[in-house]
Amino acid sequence: MGRGYPKVSGVLPVALEHATKVISVIVHKIKEYICVMQLHGDVSDEELLRVVKKFVGKIYQRPPLRSSVKRSLRIREIYYIDVLERDGRLVLLRIGCEAGTYARKLCHDIGLLLGVGAHMRELRRTRAGPFKEDESLVRLQDLADALYRWKFEGKDDLLRKYIMPMERAVCELPKIIIRDTAVDAVAHGANLAVPGVVALHEGINVGDRVAVFTVKGELVALGRANMSSNQILEAKKGIAVKISRVIIEPGLYPRAWKSGKKGT
Repeated sequence: MGRGYPKVSGVLPVALEHATKVISVIVHKIKEYICVMQLHGDVSDEELLRVVKKFVGKIYQRPPLRSSVKRSLRIREIYYIDVLERDGRLVLLRIGCEAGTYARKLCHDIGLLLGVGAHMRELRRTRAGPFKEDESLVRLQDLADALYRWKFEGKDDLLRKYIMPMERAVCELPKIIIRDTAVDAVAHGANLAVPGVVALHEGINVGDRVAVFTVKGELVALGRANMSSNQILEAKKGIAVKISRVIIEPGLYPRAWKSGKKGT
């Protein structure tokens, strides 16, 4: 494989039907990669580890020439880089990073700081948000077999195993549980008012992205907290969450609101 076309594979979350509404949550979450970096010269293990550690934290990065975004300088965070193995000039790395980080540019910059140059040979994404390779990776052949089993044998067990509920995509977000009487108002685009809240996670701050659920565990909407957890618990009225994305369909829960009200 040429230097301009590294081999790339791994986890790629795919959403179906209404679940496409939550894909943005995954896009902006942590990504983890297993990367093969090839050095262009010889360096010691000590020097390699010293330089790699310098890239942990917030770094400046300009997207490479072959990219789908504007090549402007931006800040991205590297949560961790582990040197897993080394064979001469080939280095196996595990990289945990903010969404939008280019691993091949990271390898290039590590090579520059080492003074010998480097490029990315192979890349495998092992995590995208809550989805990890060893827990949720499904091959297309698995899906084809599951579909065949459902169509010709009438059994949906494999489809249920491989196609996860969309609630899994937001499992890492703080959750707010609302009353059944508040669901339809939110489904019609109303912001969530304090009286509609049944329970919530501790530690929610103003501006945090939150997931709004029914008591049964159905995802209702995504939004931004307009109050902290303590403020919601102490308040008797006011808007708790400003809804940004409605997930549930209107009409599934009984209507218990009057037209013209902004909150539930």
